[in-house]
Amino acid sequence: MDHGGGGMGGGGMTMNSTTTHYTAMTFFWGKNSEILFAGWPGTHGGMYALALITVFLLGLLVEWLDTLRLFHPPPAGKVCGGGGGGVTAGLGHTILHALRVGTAYLLMLAVMSFNGGVFIVAVTGRALGFLLFTRPALLKEATDCCP
Repeated sequence: MDHGGGGMGGGGMTMNSTTTHYTAMTFFWGKNSEILFAGWPGTHGGMYALALITVFLLGLLVEWLDTLRLFHPPPAGKVCGGGGGGVTAGLGHTILHALRVGTAYLLMLAVMSFNGGVFIVAVTGRALGFLLFTRPALLKEATDCCP
């Protein structure tokens, strides 16, 4: 599939030569790919390893942001003092949500490179993040409700 001639990240045409850019539409294996940015990691094995580490950390970060609670709602029937707490808490939740969604979209875009290694480290990062961050929170919640 030819994606040349401009557009999103795709080559272009000059007076003397034509640059054609192909995008894989099936999973492929190898270090020669583009992940998130044009030309990165390119053909360098070290940069590919850095890209895989970055994608793995993005997966962990998405899971951590998913479970992070900066502002806890007050217990039922109790009102916390201090005016404007609702606005501050709402703003905090909104910023946290935007960070989580933005990070999840970056991770999704990295997986859309169709590189098999990127897919594996993205899933592994999310799985490890679930194990480290979400599962303990679920276990704590389950033990808190049962005497």
